[in-house]
Amino acid sequence: MDFEQFYDFVQGTFSHMTPQQEERFRAMDGLYRDWNSKINVISRKDIDNLYEHHVLHSLAIARYMALKGRPEGPGKGASVLDLGTGGGFPGIPLAVLWPETSFTLCDSIGKKVLVAGEVARGLSLENVRTVNARVESLKEKYDWIVSRAVAPLPELYGWVKGMYYQGLICLKGGEVNQEIEALMSRFKLKKGAVKTWDLSSWLTGEWFKGKFVIEIR
Repeated sequence: MDFEQFYDFVQGTFSHMTPQQEERFRAMDGLYRDWNSKINVISRKDIDNLYEHHVLHSLAIARYMALKGRPEGPGKGASVLDLGTGGGFPGIPLAVLWPETSFTLCDSIGKKVLVAGEVARGLSLENVRTVNARVESLKEKYDWIVSRAVAPLPELYGWVKGMYYQGLICLKGGEVNQEIEALMSRFKLKKGAVKTWDLSSWLTGEWFKGKFVIEIR
Protein backbone atom coordinates (compact mmCIF):
# COMPACT_ATOMS: atom_id res chain seq x y z
CA MET A 1 0.00 0.00 0.00
CA ASP A 2 1.51 3.31 -1.10
CA PHE A 3 0.53 6.73 0.23
CA GLU A 4 -2.13 7.40 -2.39
CA GLN A 5 -3.86 4.09 -1.68
CA PHE A 6 -3.63 4.74 2.06
CA TYR A 7 -5.00 8.26 1.84
CA ASP A 8 -7.86 7.35 -0.48
CA PHE A 9 -8.89 4.71 2.05
CA VAL A 10 -8.69 6.87 5.18
CA GLN A 11 -10.47 9.78 3.50
CA GLY A 12 -13.41 7.46 3.00
CA THR A 13 -13.42 6.66 6.72
CA PHE A 14 -12.42 9.95 8.34
CA SER A 15 -14.26 12.55 6.29
CA HIS A 16 -12.96 15.56 8.27
CA MET A 17 -9.39 15.24 6.97
CA THR A 18 -7.62 18.55 6.20
CA PRO A 19 -4.85 19.43 3.73
CA GLN A 20 -2.44 19.78 6.67
CA GLN A 21 -3.26 16.27 7.84
CA GLU A 22 -2.74 14.95 4.32
CA GLU A 23 0.70 16.54 4.15
CA ARG A 24 1.66 15.19 7.57
CA PHE A 25 0.63 11.66 6.65
CA ARG A 26 2.50 12.00 3.35
CA ALA A 27 5.66 13.22 5.11
CA MET A 28 5.77 10.18 7.41
CA ASP A 29 7.24 8.00 4.67
CA GLY A 30 10.38 10.09 4.20
CA LEU A 31 10.85 10.75 7.90
CA TYR A 32 10.55 7.12 8.93
CA ARG A 33 12.79 5.91 6.11
CA ASP A 34 15.44 8.44 7.08
CA TRP A 35 15.37 7.68 10.81
CA ASN A 36 15.00 3.95 10.30
CA SER A 37 18.25 3.94 8.33
CA LYS A 38 19.97 5.34 11.44
CA ILE A 39 18.03 3.61 14.24
CA ASN A 40 16.12 0.49 13.34
CA VAL A 41 12.64 0.77 14.89
CA ILE A 42 10.77 -0.85 11.98
CA SER A 43 12.01 -4.04 10.37
CA ARG A 44 13.88 -3.09 7.20
CA LYS A 45 11.84 -5.73 5.40
CA ASP A 46 8.68 -4.01 6.61
CA ILE A 47 9.45 -0.34 5.97
CA ASP A 48 7.77 -0.57 2.55
CA ASN A 49 4.60 -1.54 4.40
CA LEU A 50 4.70 1.56 6.62
CA TYR A 51 1.24 2.83 5.71
CA GLU A 52 -0.57 -0.51 5.89
CA HIS A 53 1.16 -2.27 8.79
CA HIS A 54 1.91 0.71 11.00
CA VAL A 55 -0.04 3.89 10.19
CA LEU A 56 -3.34 2.27 9.18
CA HIS A 57 -3.05 -0.26 11.98
CA SER A 58 -2.66 2.61 14.46
CA LEU A 59 -5.73 4.37 13.07
CA ALA A 60 -7.84 1.31 13.85
CA ILE A 61 -8.14 2.81 17.34
CA ALA A 62 -9.74 5.92 15.84
CA ARG A 63 -12.10 3.80 13.77
CA TYR A 64 -13.09 1.86 16.87
CA MET A 65 -13.78 5.04 18.84
CA ALA A 66 -15.89 6.41 15.99
CA LEU A 67 -17.97 3.22 15.97
CA LYS A 68 -18.46 3.68 19.72
CA GLY A 69 -19.86 7.18 19.28
CA ARG A 70 -16.67 9.27 19.37
CA PRO A 71 -16.04 10.30 15.74
CA GLU A 72 -13.82 13.17 16.91
CA GLY A 73 -11.78 10.91 19.17
CA PRO A 74 -11.00 11.80 22.80
CA GLY A 75 -11.90 15.44 22.18
CA LYS A 76 -10.39 18.87 22.67
CA GLY A 77 -8.09 19.10 25.67
CA ALA A 78 -8.13 15.36 26.39
CA SER A 79 -4.90 13.57 27.26
CA VAL A 80 -3.65 10.26 25.83
CA LEU A 81 -0.66 8.18 26.92
CA ASP A 82 0.89 5.94 24.25
CA LEU A 83 2.48 3.20 26.32
CA GLY A 84 5.48 1.47 24.72
CA THR A 85 5.31 3.76 21.72
CA GLY A 86 8.39 2.35 19.99
CA GLY A 87 8.95 4.58 16.97
CA GLY A 88 5.67 6.40 17.58
CA PHE A 89 2.85 3.92 17.01
CA PRO A 90 -0.03 4.28 17.53
CA GLY A 91 0.58 7.74 19.00
CA ILE A 92 1.88 9.71 16.03
CA PRO A 93 -0.80 8.74 13.48
CA LEU A 94 -3.48 9.37 16.12
CA ALA A 95 -1.92 12.74 17.01
CA VAL A 96 -2.11 13.75 13.34
CA LEU A 97 -5.76 12.72 13.19
CA TRP A 98 -6.67 14.35 16.53
CA PRO A 99 -4.71 17.64 16.68
CA GLU A 100 -6.70 18.98 19.65
CA THR A 101 -5.80 16.02 21.87
CA SER A 102 -2.57 16.00 23.90
CA PHE A 103 -0.32 12.93 23.49
CA THR A 104 2.47 11.62 25.69
CA LEU A 105 4.59 9.00 23.92
CA CYS A 106 6.37 6.82 26.47
CA ASP A 107 8.96 4.08 26.02
CA SER A 108 11.72 2.71 28.24
CA ILE A 109 14.15 2.40 25.29
CA GLY A 110 15.85 5.72 24.64
CA LYS A 111 16.68 5.27 20.96
CA LYS A 112 13.03 4.50 20.16
CA VAL A 113 11.87 7.61 22.00
CA LEU A 114 14.47 9.60 20.06
CA VAL A 115 12.99 8.46 16.73
CA ALA A 116 9.41 9.12 17.87
CA GLY A 117 10.36 12.60 19.04
CA GLU A 118 12.24 13.49 15.86
CA VAL A 119 9.41 12.28 13.65
CA ALA A 120 6.92 14.31 15.72
CA ARG A 121 9.15 17.37 15.34
CA GLY A 122 9.52 16.72 11.62
CA LEU A 123 5.74 16.72 11.33
CA SER A 124 5.41 19.87 13.51
CA LEU A 125 3.12 18.05 15.95
CA GLU A 126 2.71 20.50 18.80
CA ASN A 127 0.34 18.13 20.61
CA VAL A 128 3.03 15.47 21.16
CA ARG A 129 5.68 15.11 23.86
CA THR A 130 7.96 12.15 24.43
CA VAL A 131 9.10 10.53 27.68
CA ASN A 132 11.94 8.03 28.10
CA ALA A 133 10.76 6.13 31.17
CA ARG A 134 9.06 3.03 32.47
CA VAL A 135 5.35 3.65 32.74
CA GLU A 136 5.34 2.75 36.44
CA SER A 137 7.42 5.86 37.14
CA LEU A 138 4.91 8.28 35.62
CA LYS A 139 2.91 10.30 38.15
CA GLU A 140 0.26 11.73 35.84
CA LYS A 141 -3.23 10.42 35.12
CA TYR A 142 -4.58 10.41 31.56
CA ASP A 143 -8.00 10.35 29.96
CA TRP A 144 -7.03 7.43 27.75
CA ILE A 145 -4.10 5.04 27.42
CA VAL A 146 -3.32 3.34 24.10
CA SER A 147 -0.80 0.66 23.23
CA ARG A 148 0.24 -1.54 20.34
CA ALA A 149 1.51 -5.09 20.89
CA VAL A 150 3.37 -4.17 24.08
CA ALA A 151 2.70 -6.95 26.61
CA PRO A 152 0.12 -9.57 27.65
CA LEU A 153 -3.08 -7.91 28.87
CA PRO A 154 -2.74 -8.86 32.57
CA GLU A 155 0.77 -7.41 32.69
CA LEU A 156 -0.20 -4.31 30.73
CA TYR A 157 -3.24 -3.60 32.90
CA GLY A 158 -1.21 -4.10 36.05
CA TRP A 159 1.18 -1.37 34.96
CA VAL A 160 -1.51 1.26 34.28
CA LYS A 161 -4.37 0.39 36.63
CA GLY A 162 -5.57 3.63 38.19
CA MET A 163 -3.70 5.81 35.65
CA TYR A 164 -6.64 6.60 33.36
CA TYR A 165 -10.11 8.12 33.61
CA GLN A 166 -11.81 6.71 30.51
CA GLY A 167 -10.24 3.57 29.10
CA LEU A 168 -7.24 1.53 28.01
CA ILE A 169 -7.31 0.65 24.30
CA CYS A 170 -4.87 -1.95 22.98
CA LEU A 171 -4.01 -3.24 19.53
CA LYS A 172 -3.46 -6.96 19.99
CA GLY A 173 -3.15 -10.19 18.05
CA GLY A 174 -2.75 -13.84 18.93
CA GLU A 175 -4.59 -15.70 21.67
CA VAL A 176 -6.54 -12.71 22.95
CA ASN A 177 -9.33 -14.76 24.53
CA GLN A 178 -6.86 -16.48 26.85
CA GLU A 179 -5.34 -13.13 27.80
CA ILE A 180 -8.77 -11.64 28.50
CA GLU A 181 -9.74 -14.58 30.70
CA ALA A 182 -6.49 -14.26 32.66
CA LEU A 183 -6.97 -10.50 32.98
CA MET A 184 -10.52 -10.74 34.28
CA SER A 185 -9.64 -13.52 36.70
CA ARG A 186 -6.55 -11.81 38.10
CA PHE A 187 -8.14 -8.39 38.60
CA LYS A 188 -11.72 -9.52 39.30
CA LEU A 189 -13.11 -7.37 36.49
CA LYS A 190 -16.86 -7.28 36.01
CA LYS A 191 -18.55 -8.76 32.98
CA GLY A 192 -18.58 -6.20 30.19
CA ALA A 193 -15.43 -4.42 31.36
CA VAL A 194 -13.51 -5.71 28.33
CA LYS A 195 -14.67 -5.05 24.75
CA THR A 196 -13.13 -6.53 21.59
CA TRP A 197 -13.39 -5.46 17.95
CA ASP A 198 -12.07 -7.56 15.08
CA LEU A 199 -10.02 -5.41 12.71
CA SER A 200 -10.95 -7.60 9.75
CA SER A 201 -14.43 -6.04 9.84
CA TRP A 202 -12.75 -2.82 8.59
CA LEU A 203 -9.37 -3.84 7.17
CA THR A 204 -9.59 -6.77 4.79
CA GLY A 205 -5.92 -7.47 4.10
CA GLU A 206 -4.44 -10.81 5.10
CA TRP A 207 -2.08 -9.08 7.56
CA PHE A 208 -5.02 -7.92 9.70
CA LYS A 209 -6.58 -11.34 10.22
CA GLY A 210 -6.47 -12.31 13.88
CA LYS A 211 -5.85 -8.74 15.05
CA PHE A 212 -8.12 -6.87 17.43
CA VAL A 213 -8.80 -3.64 19.24
CA ILE A 214 -9.35 -4.39 22.93
CA GLU A 215 -10.81 -1.79 25.28
CA ILE A 216 -10.69 -2.08 29.06
CA ARG A 217 -12.95 0.39 30.87
